[in-house]
Amino acid sequence: MIYDKHIFICVNQRAEGAPRKSCGEAHGMEIVEAFKKKLKEKKLSIKLRAQKSGCLDICDFRQTLVVYPEGIFYVGVSLNDVDEIIEEHIVNNRIVERLKLENVRAARTQ
Repeated sequence: MIYDKHIFICVNQRAEGAPRKSCGEAHGMEIVEAFKKKLKEKKLSIKLRAQKSGCLDICDFRQTLVVYPEGIFYVGVSLNDVDEIIEEHIVNNRIVERLKLENVRAARTQ
């Protein structure tokens, strides 16, 4: 494995009038840049990378990213969540439960 943690942030943008939303439209690149900047500032001793990705195909949940190798999808991510994801998931290996896809999906069906 090249990276201990690898973060893919959706920046997909669909054409205007497309029937489905695009989670990357609102703040995709801003979130990518925030992750890169904050991870660099932390000077962590693990090998990691944050980068943009194309569609992760769960756009109905707003801004999406996935962290590997765990394969944890976070949804509804805003710029305000970047520090928490870095501190909890990347530094302390604790999943941010309130943003985890399965938990958000379950809450919607209740």
